[in-house]
Amino acid sequence: MSDEHWEKIYSSKLESEVSWYQECAEVSLALIEAANLPKSARIIDVGGGASTLVDGLLDRGYTDITVLDLSPSALQAAKSRLGERANKVRWIAGDILKIGLPESNYDLWHDRAVFHFLTASEDRQTYINQVMKSVRRDGHVIVATFAEDGPETCSGLPVQRYSADELHQTFGAPFRRIRSVREMHHTPSGKTQSFVYCSCLYEPEQISRAA
Repeated sequence: MSDEHWEKIYSSKLESEVSWYQECAEVSLALIEAANLPKSARIIDVGGGASTLVDGLLDRGYTDITVLDLSPSALQAAKSRLGERANKVRWIAGDILKIGLPESNYDLWHDRAVFHFLTASEDRQTYINQVMKSVRRDGHVIVATFAEDGPETCSGLPVQRYSADELHQTFGAPFRRIRSVREMHHTPSGKTQSFVYCSCLYEPEQISRAA
């Protein structure tokens, strides 16, 4: 993935025109609320861009939110929408495969529609290593991708589609699946896209048990 690709998209379209736009991130918010974390929990939304998830988290009283995205334009769109409330959020422009994140820091990692762009196995492993480095023990990891019957491309790029079992197996032993959810997402252009969400607990001790 290149930041130039996403900058071009966000500089040429309104945030409500991109295919992944949601007026309300209902499924993500429900899964986050189901984690029963305190409102002070450290939450990172990877690839959050201009997503309205941050609005919903602020509305629900969460106070330690980080939004990371490749595109500064996408982040700026979210900041502009939030107005003064944007000052309550930590914004990071960067590539999740390259950026340094604090170790064992996050109580909850959320990603809707970044992981499925990682079509190379080494990139997927780099991403998973980032999760294992930066999520605390017993932290929550929520990842959503196109389902096995979802689109084969998005925004001109190929994607890797998953069933719930395949997505969980890709992350492996240290992630204990709590639940999985399917979503039929309706794009602004009227198309329907099938997503799968997996919500897991990060339990690094499972690595040594499996060894």
